[in-house]
Amino acid sequence: MSRNLTALILSGNGLTGELPKELSPNLTRIDLSNNKFFGEIPSTVSSWRNLRVFIANNNLLRGTVPTELTQLPFLTRLLLGQNKLSGNLPTDIVSWKSLITLDLSHNQLTGPIPSKFGSLPVLTRLDLSENQLCGSIPPEIGLLNLTLLNLSSNSLSGRVPSKLENDALENAMFEYSLENNPGLCSSYSFMTPNVCNSQSRSNFAMIMVLPIAAAMFVLLALLFIIRASRKKMDRFDSTPKLTPFQRLNFTERNILSELKDENVIGSGASGKVYRIMVNSSGDTVAVKRISDNQKLDQNLEKQFSAEVEILGNVRHINIIKLACCISCENSKILVYEYMENRSLDYWLHKKERLSPVSGVANNMILDWPKRLQIARGAAKGLCYMHNDCSPPIIHRDVKSSNILLDSEFNAKIADFGVARMLAKHGEAVTLSGIAGSAGYLAPEYAHTTKVNEKIDVYSFGVVLLELTTGREAKGRDEDMCLVDWAWRHILDGKAISDAIDEEINHDSFLGEISSVFKLGIFCTVERPSKRPPMKKVVQALLKCSDRLYVVEQTSRRNLDVAPLLANPRHEEMPPSACRLHRCNTY
Repeated sequence: MSRNLTALILSGNGLTGELPKELSPNLTRIDLSNNKFFGEIPSTVSSWRNLRVFIANNNLLRGTVPTELTQLPFLTRLLLGQNKLSGNLPTDIVSWKSLITLDLSHNQLTGPIPSKFGSLPVLTRLDLSENQLCGSIPPEIGLLNLTLLNLSSNSLSGRVPSKLENDALENAMFEYSLENNPGLCSSYSFMTPNVCNSQSRSNFAMIMVLPIAAAMFVLLALLFIIRASRKKMDRFDSTPKLTPFQRLNFTERNILSELKDENVIGSGASGKVYRIMVNSSGDTVAVKRISDNQKLDQNLEKQFSAEVEILGNVRHINIIKLACCISCENSKILVYEYMENRSLDYWLHKKERLSPVSGVANNMILDWPKRLQIARGAAKGLCYMHNDCSPPIIHRDVKSSNILLDSEFNAKIADFGVARMLAKHGEAVTLSGIAGSAGYLAPEYAHTTKVNEKIDVYSFGVVLLELTTGREAKGRDEDMCLVDWAWRHILDGKAISDAIDEEINHDSFLGEISSVFKLGIFCTVERPSKRPPMKKVVQALLKCSDRLYVVEQTSRRNLDVAPLLANPRHEEMPPSACRLHRCNTY
């Protein structure tokens, strides 16, 4: 290998074999992601002294994370997620002084989180989720200036460090996930399901919660009084009212002064969406302005109230974060975190796109590993809404344009304008009208006003079919929506491989794509009770991304057709009627 080589990019080629023990000493970037490399990370990695970026996620690497890897002084990004790494994390960190991003998620790592991780001076993104880590979260982790911390799905226990609790309360840019750690507790129920029982902390929590609750009560009372008084006035008070849900580094003036046409990035029936830089540091937010007419109609008022009520109290790494809301004379304004890569719909169905980096138009392709990552993230967000929120929340308008993507294509559920809260998990809610979008509407909308979270499962199934086929939910053929087309394809005995989007139809991912396509089929069965709950959907998506599971599949033909020949759909409607009551437009 040439000693002058500075970058080695081999991602997504289905390559096999062990990692080389010797590489060019001048390499600064190595990307081996989405292949089938196996074996251990060689101890000679310490000789790659100039390496700045090492990406080897989604392979079959085994063994431990070698201490030699911590000897790379210039390393800024280390991504080793979705492998088979095991053993303890390295406790002796030699020289990770430049490390910004560390992703060791979806492995089989055990033991405690080393306290030395808290001494990494510039670390901002730490993902250790989906492992078997145990013990408590080191208090030193709270000393880091993190923008993302994902420790979900481990066996961690003890109390969440107070510094992390404060960051979760005060830092609008801090994203975290601690779910699925049964032994972990916090002073705040929004961080972990378990609330710590310490009397002193309970008193502290009470001291914190009571003033906030009182303030919220006063605020709601004031809003009610203001609204009542405005009905009696010929004109509104022109002073904007800002309600924060996080600690803000901007004012309402920063927002209102930039509501200009040149900042518009989208528009819809309810108003416009703006991209606004709020300070000299370059921090950017997305701003939804609901109507700019003299008076909001009742439906738009309900949408605004639903978003504020739900997003103001929900915090999850896969749900869009609401920073604040602003009530003005002629409009309502919602300020969210900005999603650099726009929406899933944009990437699947807008063929010519602007590069997020260069701004130049090109035909960028959303590869399968990213699509699977997006599916899993969106599924986790919906699963959290259905199972971990109290009361549970149904979104009612799940679609690809409401799944937003950050700079690293992490999915976040957005647009809660028609969402509703359930009395309890599994219980139906009565709706006064139909909400949702053509092509995504569950068939039960046609004959009942009582629905539950299974309408979200149906809509998410449509999204899975979009991800695997590349087709739009409501195509140009008004008589054949995507669900009809997919079911007809299966009932006609055609191979799933013939339905897959040509941009991702590669043998190396055929098993995973086929599994997700079938999951989309199961999510869109006619009868709500036959659809899987979102917990099962998340488990299925995690399982289909396990390469060992894919390797066990017997043949391409079996993956394509056989598992679907005995599906529950056949008991519900004959093939000749498979399209009746499906492409709901209402």
